[in-house]
Amino acid sequence: MKPLVCIYCEGNDTKLAIVHKENETDKVKVLRIASISVTKSAVKIESEATAFNLDDESLQLEGMDGEIESFETDHAETAINNMQNALAGLNANKHLFIPALTEPSIYYHLYEGPRSPKPVKLKQAIIDEILESKNLTVEKNSLDYIELADKSLLSVFIVGDVPCINLINSVARLSGKRNYKIPTVKSSDISLSYYVAKKKKFFPDDHSLIVYIGKEYTRLIFLQGRKLKHIGTTLDIGTANLHTYEVYFSKILLEMETGGIPSLDNIIVCGEDDSENLILSFYGTFPEANVSRLEFDDLDLSEIEDEEKEKFSAYSIPISIAIDYYDEINQLHKGINLLPKSVKEDQKIFQFSWHSYAMLPLLFLATFLITLEILKNDNENKMLTVEIAEKTLLMRQNQEMLGRIAKLEGKISGFDQTQAILDSAAAGTGVWNEILKDMSKFTSKRKSIWLTKLTRTDKQTILAEGYSLSRYALTDFAYSIKSATLQNMFYEPLRDRNAYKFNLTFNISTYPKKNE
Repeated sequence: MKPLVCIYCEGNDTKLAIVHKENETDKVKVLRIASISVTKSAVKIESEATAFNLDDESLQLEGMDGEIESFETDHAETAINNMQNALAGLNANKHLFIPALTEPSIYYHLYEGPRSPKPVKLKQAIIDEILESKNLTVEKNSLDYIELADKSLLSVFIVGDVPCINLINSVARLSGKRNYKIPTVKSSDISLSYYVAKKKKFFPDDHSLIVYIGKEYTRLIFLQGRKLKHIGTTLDIGTANLHTYEVYFSKILLEMETGGIPSLDNIIVCGEDDSENLILSFYGTFPEANVSRLEFDDLDLSEIEDEEKEKFSAYSIPISIAIDYYDEINQLHKGINLLPKSVKEDQKIFQFSWHSYAMLPLLFLATFLITLEILKNDNENKMLTVEIAEKTLLMRQNQEMLGRIAKLEGKISGFDQTQAILDSAAAGTGVWNEILKDMSKFTSKRKSIWLTKLTRTDKQTILAEGYSLSRYALTDFAYSIKSATLQNMFYEPLRDRNAYKFNLTFNISTYPKKNE
């Protein structure tokens, strides 16, 4: 049997396990495991964006679109490079790649309609119901189903491109290959439930819960006996954002009510966290349940480091995929297969139909003629390249000259603006002197008022803004200035004191003009 590269794509975290099994009776040997993080920190960008109070709608952030596009490109390149590093030293062409998906990359649909004895017609009936209920068009190759414990059918399907498959193909192209062999696409929830049911010998009437805790998400999978009963909705809780285990219990009780599960006889924990504290927390909430970790004593872990063995539960799903696939090819059970038709066709060595082979001689002739045309155009291209270089040099010289002219123009216009400012500043200095005298005379006596802004809204009107710790001081301040009007006064806390923000206007023409 070919070695498997089992990949579990969950949000921004990707788990990878490389396993091998010589024959049907041997243990599955784990050759390598890796956890690939494809995120880049966006905290700096967020903090800088929120550090400013952008109340002015006219303010525009230029160039942000380009920065976001560059961030997304770097994000994708990081994922591809990390995956390639995890596969370093392997002959990937001799391995089979099996991606496992979870929500939202795959969709679940419970089918309880009429069942045709022919699988093709049954699939078509499920597809028709999905189109009617969810308005989604699904290809037959992208859909499969499994029978639940209550005899209803749980259909699993994918729509559109699958990022996990695109990641595998990108790594192949980066290594100079067209693609890597992908024999099937699995549902992570169903594969994990199969592996746990195979490992644990549950009684037929037992209700069991599998709790898989990831870095960002948690999956709740319920079994009845050794068959799947209910798959809970994805919880946006994981080791990266979990503060207390209490949040799990309310979610579990809600999913039990949704799935019609009266009680829990067994709880199996796995994933990023299978600590003793977690197990004790479940014991405290479900004292009648048998709480245990998912063990891997049926695997050969001799190639794995001791530090990796301590965290091996985090790779429960990639291992479940391998067990699911090996048992399927050995005809021990029938698993889920969601491999899209487009991926199947892309993996074919020759992707020609019969009439395409008849066109091969014409293709060779066309290649010969096109090559002659290319050689002819190549000579013309060389001549044009030389001419472009000469024109480019001339353009740079002209741009340099225009830059010098622009600097001189800027100096000239700057001189005119400076002179105009000085002329306007010189006029009316006596009026401003009188205004400031009045204000300083008042504020020197009242320590509970201060100005933050003094502007000239037009030729005659002055706007004063500031704060005061006393409402009565604002009224006295308005009376102390000629023709002043207190426009606004509203309460605004300032640190631990009660303060009042005010806007006050007065007419400058009421003051005598001096020094003009």
